[in-house]
Amino acid sequence: MKRIDIARRAGQNLRQSKGRTLLTSLAIAVGAFTIAASLAAGEGARQYADNLIKSNVDPQTVFVTKENLQDSGSGFNSSGLKKYSEDAADINGVTIETLSGSDIKTLQGLSGVEKVLPTYVVSVQYLTFEGAAQKYTSMVTTYDPTVLATTAAGGLPELGEQIGVNEVVIPESYVEQIGKKPSEMIGKKIVLHLVKSGRVPTEQEMQSAMITGGVEAVRALYSLEAKDVSLTIRAVSAKSSTSFSATSAAFISDVKAKELSDYLTEGTANYQKYISATVIAKSGTDPEAIKAVVNKKDMSALTAKDISGAIFTIVNVLQGIVLGFGILALVASVFGIVNTQYISVLERTSQIGLMKALGMSRRDVAKLFRYEAAWIGFLGGCIGAGIAFTVGTVMNPWITQQLTLGEGNYILIFVWWHLVAMIVGLMLVAIVAGWFPSRKAAKLDPIEALRTE
Repeated sequence: MKRIDIARRAGQNLRQSKGRTLLTSLAIAVGAFTIAASLAAGEGARQYADNLIKSNVDPQTVFVTKENLQDSGSGFNSSGLKKYSEDAADINGVTIETLSGSDIKTLQGLSGVEKVLPTYVVSVQYLTFEGAAQKYTSMVTTYDPTVLATTAAGGLPELGEQIGVNEVVIPESYVEQIGKKPSEMIGKKIVLHLVKSGRVPTEQEMQSAMITGGVEAVRALYSLEAKDVSLTIRAVSAKSSTSFSATSAAFISDVKAKELSDYLTEGTANYQKYISATVIAKSGTDPEAIKAVVNKKDMSALTAKDISGAIFTIVNVLQGIVLGFGILALVASVFGIVNTQYISVLERTSQIGLMKALGMSRRDVAKLFRYEAAWIGFLGGCIGAGIAFTVGTVMNPWITQQLTLGEGNYILIFVWWHLVAMIVGLMLVAIVAGWFPSRKAAKLDPIEALRTE
């Protein structure tokens, strides 16, 4: 018999037991749905991350730190905006090896480097918002022009451009905490209260002060210098689960950050110390080449390509986990196919005997049952892929809204050849599952089979 005739006959046989065929196909459809959804989620996540990095991160950027923060377990952990209390104490400090002024000069002297932007962290005692008496504590750091964040209100300069000297960008979480709408904060003032660390006087200075001015003079030696800095809110950065910039800090311009950082640390051990620096490579210069040189100079570098690679690794791991569940569901459905085919062989023993008596070869009998299994796999794969595509298409706008991915960005992207490859794979799995029942059918003796009631 021709293969097309065997395949057509196999389909006719399955239609005679529609209920059993459908139930077995649905078992496969569960695994097919999981696999199709995981493939779509992985493809969508990779495309979104790739587009996000290309549009929001300058590809010529190299991020430099003194130590590899991921390996060392160090890092800046800011818990966001907190109410200020004079009785509170910071007992959760983090020690980080910093870049020195000489390190910055080394980076500036590298071939192919256009600009080096040190990252300043300004330690404010507290800050206040215009129209509110409550004092808050917050991390204040440099606005990074090489990373473009989405905004809930206001506007940010184009990628590569810095905000104004007296401007500040605050995260949406701050606005929510103070009970305002993002649009209400644009143009409002923020006042940073800075307290400069006092220099510890020498014993000779203390003795001289006591002689000349008594206790008051000694107390004056320990007095702390303070000042207030007023800034205007330019934008409110939107909350995003996939943001590349910190969402728990206030951002100020590099000029203002340097001014305030130098004011606070001058005369201390932290003067001209930087937690990181952003190196911008000249056009035509490969950032990977700069990264290689930086890594040889007792510093750690990371490019935009490394960031995307790290994200893709996470996506691949998560996708692998979901695929694992889909494969487990398929393993369970394989036993369902084996069981269905065995029962079919037992129920159709006399038919098999008649087909052999009429001249059908053992090979064709085996093919018939294997094709039946392939039809079951095809039907289950189509049902699972169809449900996944329908559910994904319907759920995409909601998922985009919940993850704040931005209009037009979807996390579930179905690629047609992924679905076709999956269905073909399920057919092959079903054929393998139907191998033993088909072998049993092929070995039946036609005379003994015809005697079976």
